[in-house]
Amino acid sequence: MFTKQFEIRWNDLDANMHLANSSYVNFMSHTRMAFFEEYGFSLHEIAKHDLAPVVFYEHIYYFKEAHIGDLITVGLEVTGLSEDGMFFSFNHNFYDGKGKNIAHCEMLGAWMSFKTRKLTHLNDELMACANRFPKSKDFKTLTKADTRKYQKRPVDLSL
Repeated sequence: MFTKQFEIRWNDLDANMHLANSSYVNFMSHTRMAFFEEYGFSLHEIAKHDLAPVVFYEHIYYFKEAHIGDLITVGLEVTGLSEDGMFFSFNHNFYDGKGKNIAHCEMLGAWMSFKTRKLTHLNDELMACANRFPKSKDFKTLTKADTRKYQKRPVDLSL
């Protein structure tokens, strides 16, 4: 498991004086980018290929509060990757200073082309990097159908 450690600051709190939902999201995003950097997907590298990661969803489950000054560790496990590298899924776990699991998140993402603003596969060079990702015990090869498993569709306002 890839991990990154954070100290909770006052601006990471919400009105209940515990770690805010938005801070969980920010810590996961920072952990993902550090993971990508370690495996050859630095911001500079993906910019060379006109790519950016996009998030389809993040399902977060909260188990225990975290407070100002607490040290938390955010884990990342690769749970899925499509054959062309377009889609990826990660599990994030949050741990307190004693190693207790305080939150869990399942996320699904993809790569988008800056030029076309559409989803795109990875080229051979980046696919070689992605194939080096450590895989979770429950890793699966993702397909487009996996991106539709919750059957959510936009519902526009009738104006």
